Amino acid sequence: MIQIARMMFTFSKKEKVLVSFVLIAALTRLIPHPPNFAPITAMSLFAGAYFTRKHLAYLVPILAMVISDLFLGFYTISIFVYLSFALITWLGQQKNKVTPKLVLLGSISFFVISNLGVWLLYYPKTIEGLIACFTLAIPFFVTSLLGDVIYSIVLVYGFSVASKRLQLS
Repeated sequence: MIQIARMMFTFSKKEKVLVSFVLIAALTRLIPHPPNFAPITAMSLFAGAYFTRKHLAYLVPILAMVISDLFLGFYTISIFVYLSFALITWLGQQKNKVTPKLVLLGSISFFVISNLGVWLLYYPKTIEGLIACFTLAIPFFVTSLLGDVIYSIVLVYGFSVASKRLQLS
């Protein structure tokens, strides 16, 4: 059992850099920012696309989220948020790269899943309740998409530069 754990958590040089990027991105959630302007969707896509070991692609962003949520607090919709990031990681794995279309798809996926959670937990289970929930969430989608685009660019190009300088390939 110890050998399995050791094998799962022994990181290559590339994986150490990837983990560092994900953790730093998650920690930016702790600094003041506009609502929903966060690195999490970008971080999940990035992890899905760049981690070779698939379990790390899921585990590292989720652990980074848990660490930052220990400071920010957990919410009743956290399960929906975490599930959306697992899906977004899977999307990143399917392409093995982060593309503008994938960033948009990840942003929309997060918007739909997290707001379905909000609707299920807080709104009347009617079509009117669903429409009200999603309508009120639109302004948050704008800042979320903007954050997803900016953080995706920073992560992808930052890792590209680090890879060249550290000769990770």
